[in-house]
Amino acid sequence: MKEKNKMEKFDWRNKLFDSLSFPSLILSPEMEVVAANSRFLARYRLTKEQAVGKKCYSILYGFDKPCDAATCPLLKVVRTKEGTSSTNKTRGPDGEDIYEDRVCSPIFDGNGDIRYILTSIRDITKIKLLEIESHRSRDFLEKIIESSASAIIVADMKGVILFMNESARKLFGYTTKVAVGQSIAEYLYTPGGARSIMKKLRSREYGGVGKLHTTDMTIITSTGKSIPVEMTAAIIYENGKEIATMGIYNDLRPRIKIEKKLREAEKIKLAQSNKMASLGQLAAGVAHEINNPLSGILIDASLIMEGLEDENPLKEDIKNIIEDTNRCKDIVKNLLAYSRQVEIKEETLDMNAVIEQTFLLLKNHALLRNITIQKEFSDGMLLFRGDKNQLIQVFTNLIINSAQAIKDAGTITIKTDRDKAKGKIYVEISDTGCGIPKDVLPKIFDPFFTTKEEGKGTGLGLGTVQGIIEKHGGKIRVKQTSPKGTTFQITLPLFMVSKNTLV
Repeated sequence: MKEKNKMEKFDWRNKLFDSLSFPSLILSPEMEVVAANSRFLARYRLTKEQAVGKKCYSILYGFDKPCDAATCPLLKVVRTKEGTSSTNKTRGPDGEDIYEDRVCSPIFDGNGDIRYILTSIRDITKIKLLEIESHRSRDFLEKIIESSASAIIVADMKGVILFMNESARKLFGYTTKVAVGQSIAEYLYTPGGARSIMKKLRSREYGGVGKLHTTDMTIITSTGKSIPVEMTAAIIYENGKEIATMGIYNDLRPRIKIEKKLREAEKIKLAQSNKMASLGQLAAGVAHEINNPLSGILIDASLIMEGLEDENPLKEDIKNIIEDTNRCKDIVKNLLAYSRQVEIKEETLDMNAVIEQTFLLLKNHALLRNITIQKEFSDGMLLFRGDKNQLIQVFTNLIINSAQAIKDAGTITIKTDRDKAKGKIYVEISDTGCGIPKDVLPKIFDPFFTTKEEGKGTGLGLGTVQGIIEKHGGKIRVKQTSPKGTTFQITLPLFMVSKNTLV
C-alpha cells in the first residue's frame, strides 16, 4: 500500500506511463502488478482494481503458480539486472492464438537495486503469422526442388555452389558436404563451358537477358566422366543486381540410347522393306512366267478329260492333274496379290454386305460344318471405298484360318463397328481355336512363313491379306491371342461423302 501511495504522488509519471503505445505493466520483483496502463487494461479487458495487486502469471497466463524459473523473463531481469525480451505464443481474450513480444526493463532505486520492472507487450501476431507462412512456403518450395527428377544447381556469381538437389548430386557424383559452399561450378563443365553459359545468359539471343532456353551441352562429373545433358539456365536478380545463377539439367543418355535403337530398327526395317520389294518383283515375274504354261496344261488336260470314257483308268490321273494345276494357279494368284501387281478396282461398298457375301461363298465349305458363326454387325452404315473381290479374299482367308485353328467344333464371331469422329471402320474376327504361339506371333505376316504341313500351305495367306488391307489404307493386327482363341482386328477408312461429312 505504501508503494502504491508513492506512485500516486508522481502524477506526471502516471500520465507518462499511461501514454505508452504498448500494453504495459509495472511489476514488483515479487511479480506483483503495481500498475497497468490503459492499453493493457483494454487489451485484457480488465479494470485497474482487477489488475493491481495480482500476480503477473495469473493475469498474463491464467496460472496459479509462478512460471518456470529457467524461462521466466521477469526472474531473469531480477537475476541479471539487465533488460530482456522474449516472444511468446499465448491465448488472447477470445481464446485465439496470439504472438507477443515482451520487453522487461529494470527500474533501479538510488542504491542500484531493482525497485520495479517495466514490462511492455507488443502484439506481433500478424508479423509472426506472415513469417510462419513464409517459412512454410520456402520449405514447400525446397521440397519441390529437392524432389525434382531434373538436376538443379544454384551458384553465386563467383561460381560457388549454394544448392544442389538430390538429382544433381547423383548426376554430378557429389555429396552435399563436398559440393555446397566449396566446389566451384566452373569445374562442372568442359573448359570454357561456364563462361559460354554466362555469355549466353547475358545475351538477348538465347531466350532473353537472364534466361537460357534449352541447349545441349556436356558436363563433367566428380570422377571426370563426360555426360551429355539438356540444360536450361537463369540469372537470379535482387533489386536489379545479379546475385546467383540456376541451372536445370536432364541426362540425355537414355534418350540417345533410345534414338540409337530407333535408328538401328529403322535401318533393319528399310533393309527388310527393300528385301520384300525385291522379293515382290521376283514373285511377280515368276507368277507371270508360270501362268501361261499352267493355262496351257489346264486346257490340254481338260480336253483330254473330255475325250476319255468314264471307265478309262487314266481319267482319275487326268483329274488329279487338273486339280493340281488349279492349285498352282491359286498360288500364282496369291503371288501376284502379294507382289501388289493386282490393281484395286475401287467402288463404294458396305462392309456388312461384303462379309455377308463372303459367308455366302463359304456356306458349303467342309471346314465350317461344325462351327457356329456369330455376327455382331453395327447398325450404322459402314461405307468404304475398295475392291470387293480383294476384300472377299481377305475375309475368306481369315475365316478359313480361324476354322483350321478350331479343328473340331467351335465358334467364329464377326464384329463390325465404326468411329465417325476418327473416320474409321473396325472389323474383328474372333475364334475359339488354339491361339497363336508367342514365338510364332511376330512372323505371321512374313511372306512364305507357315506352320502348316508341307504341301498344305504356301505362307502367302496372311502376307497377302496384310498387303490388300494396307493398299486400302488400313491396318490389320492380332488384337488378342491365347489358348482359348484369337482375335484379328482390321481398321479401314470410313467413306467420306463430302470433305467434312461422314456417312
